[in-house]
Amino acid sequence: MSLSPETLPEDSNHHALHHSEIEPLISTPGDQGTGNYGTATTVVTDAAALKHEQPKRQIGVVSAVFIIFNRLIGTGIFANQSTVLAFSGSVGLSLVMWLVGAIIAAAGTEVYIIWGTALPFNGGEKNYLERLFPKPKGLITSLYAANAVLLAASANGCLVFAEYGLASLPFSLPATTTLSPIKLIAFVCLAGVVLLHGLHVSAGLRLQNFLGVLKLGILFILVATGIAAISGHLQEGIQRPRNFDSWDAIWGGSRTGGSVLCICLYNVLWSYVGFSNANYALSEMDNPARTLRIAAPLALVTVTIFYLLCNIAYFSAVSKEDITGSGRLVAALLFRNVWGESTEKILNAFVALSALGNVLSVSFAQGRVNQALGEEGVLPFSKVWASNWPAKAPLAGLILHWLICILVIFAVPPGDAYNFVLNFTSYPMALVNGVISFGLLYLAFYKGLSVNSSDGNQENPREKTAFVPSFSLIASVLVFGGANIFLSVVPLLKPPPGAEPYEELPYWTHAVGGLSIFFIGWLWWLWHYRRS
Repeated sequence: MSLSPETLPEDSNHHALHHSEIEPLISTPGDQGTGNYGTATTVVTDAAALKHEQPKRQIGVVSAVFIIFNRLIGTGIFANQSTVLAFSGSVGLSLVMWLVGAIIAAAGTEVYIIWGTALPFNGGEKNYLERLFPKPKGLITSLYAANAVLLAASANGCLVFAEYGLASLPFSLPATTTLSPIKLIAFVCLAGVVLLHGLHVSAGLRLQNFLGVLKLGILFILVATGIAAISGHLQEGIQRPRNFDSWDAIWGGSRTGGSVLCICLYNVLWSYVGFSNANYALSEMDNPARTLRIAAPLALVTVTIFYLLCNIAYFSAVSKEDITGSGRLVAALLFRNVWGESTEKILNAFVALSALGNVLSVSFAQGRVNQALGEEGVLPFSKVWASNWPAKAPLAGLILHWLICILVIFAVPPGDAYNFVLNFTSYPMALVNGVISFGLLYLAFYKGLSVNSSDGNQENPREKTAFVPSFSLIASVLVFGGANIFLSVVPLLKPPPGAEPYEELPYWTHAVGGLSIFFIGWLWWLWHYRRS
């Protein structure tokens, strides 16, 4: 398997930014293999009129798989099992939550494949929301821009990289009140990622691919460790956990309630976030419709199988009590119980590298989203963020993402930092995902998004519509959209005792914070658009 990004001649690139007044070009069977998806023109602001050297279509199936794979497998499967088990209460319900998460992610993958095939441009959800809400001009783009720019999507990965990296060292570093070693290492980690992606795109893709292969190796090792535990290979003094010995052992302690399920799903779905990651770079993808339909399901199915096997491995070697008390180091407990305490630090180093791959993948996508928003003229100093200087890459957009992440990393209390960033990032995305999901039904049944005719923009009654109300579309919308509506409503309700998501912060902090992000976007729209 080659780890190099697949490269096509530069003149094959048709980078396009979607605007509400632009009719998209839809891939048809005759287009497959040509790589020709047409162009679109954006003329709204000075920033959007900037002429950049267009990026190459250097993302093929392999790189697309690893862009998704690296985003999917970051820290969740190594870190979130303790939280899921603590709130679900039982081994059986915990495994059910991971399976439910896989079903929701599969439905979400289909939703994003449909959107990405219809609008094969950089920007992801920005393009889809603009298609659904073209009026008032600029409003939906401003709301999305606030969400995309102000949410520190890479902060969690940086914190876990730092935590696991420190845990892998043979010595400990002293902690201070503000400039803790974890926060300083997270700072340096993200700075290095931004410079790599902003100055040498192909090197960043190669490193992502390498870390993706490394993650596969780590997951194979975890599964093999679980098999060793099932066969009875445990360290002296470690008792077999007996988590699968009886019905009561599997299901005993199960908890129910909307708040409990919501917290579990947040943590599980966080581990599945990333199935849409390739949608942010479709303008740089070779034959995006075909590549996306191959890469996204392949990455998701592979990850789901490993997730379930890794959970079984954890429960085969570690007791429920140790898992719930392990914080975010449950994977290290598995290694300690099976191979010995000396190997725990090796596993911590592997997980730190996995988190680094996640940060690379998230930042790769986020820089392009920020650049697309700058090209639309939505952001303050749009010309700066829209720049491709100096290496035909969104360095300025990456720096904007870096600044926001650093603010969050240093501002949030240490005890609540991980859970807050996870929930704060997830809540607005649940709202967005719910909207674009049910938006597909609206377009399929009421609007119909016509394929542009080859001889102009006039509608041709013989052309097929892009969004056909098929079973796969309806089913994926109902599952994915319904789950995200659930995740949007329940956090506003007070959880039962023992189900509070934070140590110090109020339970509603992430929901109110997420809604405040959209409010900031609305205020910016009032000032930026209405004044003119």
